Amino acid sequence: METKRALIYYNGKKAGVLEKNTSGYIFEYDKEYVATPEAKPISLVMPLNTGKFEAVKLFPFFEGLLPEGWLLDITSKALKIDKDNKFELLLHVGKDTIGAISIISEGDILQ
Repeated sequence: METKRALIYYNGKKAGVLEKNTSGYIFEYDKEYVATPEAKPISLVMPLNTGKFEAVKLFPFFEGLLPEGWLLDITSKALKIDKDNKFELLLHVGKDTIGAISIISEGDILQ
């Protein structure tokens, strides 16, 4: 499995990077973002710091940005993405979430 990365924006500013690899998931705040006085954490359970957050499963904060129930079923069918592939779903629905967070595939930025 290749490593996939998503850029996480908070109110239009790049706040960090979410990575999926063979071991699970890593989230790391952007060092320039952390250094700004107006920087805020993306989640209370992911306080601002320069270290890495690591997890085997997708962090609950990011999973909470996904649709649920029948809307998840419709979304996964429309996008032709398995509803258990939460990272791929996040890359597709995360561009326009309700609230201050936007998630952009690193591949979309590079193109």
